[in-house]
Amino acid sequence: MPRTSECAVLVAGAGPTGLMLALWLARKGVDVRIIDKTAEAGTTSRALVVHARTLEFFQQLGLADEAIARGRKFAGMRLWAHGEERGHVVLGDIGEGLSPFPFMLILPQDEQERLLIEALGAQGIEVERRTELLSFEDQGEKVVATLRRADGTGESCACAYLAGCDGTHSTVRHDMQVDFPGATYAHMFYVADVRASGPMINGDLNLALDTADFLAIFPMPGEGKARLIGTVKNSAAEAERLQWKDVSPAILERLKVNVEHVNWFSTYHVHHRVANQFRKGRAFLLGDAAHIHSPVGGQGMNTGLGDAVNLAWKLAMVLEGRSDARLLDTYEPERIAFARRLVATTDRAFTFVTSDGALARRVREDVAPRVIPAVMELDAARRYMFRTVSQILIDYRESPLSAGRAGRVHGGDRLPWTGANYAPLQSLDWQVHVYGPSPETILVPGVPTREFRRDASVDRAGFRSGAAYLVRPDGYVALAGTDARAIGAFMQHQVIR
Repeated sequence: MPRTSECAVLVAGAGPTGLMLALWLARKGVDVRIIDKTAEAGTTSRALVVHARTLEFFQQLGLADEAIARGRKFAGMRLWAHGEERGHVVLGDIGEGLSPFPFMLILPQDEQERLLIEALGAQGIEVERRTELLSFEDQGEKVVATLRRADGTGESCACAYLAGCDGTHSTVRHDMQVDFPGATYAHMFYVADVRASGPMINGDLNLALDTADFLAIFPMPGEGKARLIGTVKNSAAEAERLQWKDVSPAILERLKVNVEHVNWFSTYHVHHRVANQFRKGRAFLLGDAAHIHSPVGGQGMNTGLGDAVNLAWKLAMVLEGRSDARLLDTYEPERIAFARRLVATTDRAFTFVTSDGALARRVREDVAPRVIPAVMELDAARRYMFRTVSQILIDYRESPLSAGRAGRVHGGDRLPWTGANYAPLQSLDWQVHVYGPSPETILVPGVPTREFRRDASVDRAGFRSGAAYLVRPDGYVALAGTDARAIGAFMQHQVIR
């Protein structure tokens, strides 16, 4: 007889998305179980860039300082063509005043996974390795998942909800019978983590936009360590097993990149796909199981972590009995809209970067290296670039959980950062924020009110004096307005059971 078990939430897949979901649920006291068919955590860097919005989520969990200590900030971007540096963009603290983390951080995925696994372990939860989800059945009142355990034996696990964080070839998505439309780009790319020297190993992100080849070099933590991403020669792409020696040496020689040791090498095709649904009954899709896109902007891993945070607090409220299950209906519309926009945006950028057309090459090699640095000297351009890439611009204004406006802040916006107002978000729960004297006492049963003095940062953020802002557990404003009674009514009708 197969073993039987129960849990509140079964998380399939222990990459960053699954680990973040499990950790958030564990912090809220939810009976969560996380499984992965691999024998061990990742030992290769894979995704690299951690953006400000992700660090803000880490800060809510008390992990941001450690993440920064394990990573590496990069302060600039250099554009190269024909073996020469053609432009330099200074980034530094490009988002100063917009986030407590106004920079871009290199934190390799394997290191990020270790950080999250350690935090999960502190909650008494271990990833169950070599445990594979074979199939599941949504029985209406529960999900019954069929598992294969590390010793080869079977198990039947009954859970209230199933989270598919199991990647591009998701078993959860397959059993949900959800389509994954999109396409695959023709180019083949390589990725290599190396120890190297040369003028492009300089602590900045370096982009070589040459006629025959494309090469991006990311700085990595550690002296002389870097990530190389480039195109593979067409002839090499036809080989059965590509190796480092198959990579065209021409651009490396032209740019004087001396690769002393290759720590990891792989090739891949880039896809752009978004699942037609992110939820079906009691099963959910997150991360690469729900959406994949080009690596432009380093958005993939960060988007999956955003999925996890969005779903985690909603599952916790429903399982705690604090909210009706209809709260879960908001996960898909909030996250799928951004995923679709992201795929469309990165698709256009990626097509431009990799196009073989004469006009595109001319723009990449001659125009972009001159124009981009000039534009990025403008404060408005720098701030817009940071807001967009860092994901702090993601909003849920069209969500049924969003209403009202006070000052420049709308319901559905990420809570603007003022310097002091993010510390209370570590409660991972609802709260009301008031900036300046309030015309009436804000009392909502079970929801604490946080009062902040007005200063220049509050004015810059666009908060209205004395208005009330109902803040969700994930740091987004649900309701903005001046009527205290409206907050109680909103919680009663939209959130609280």
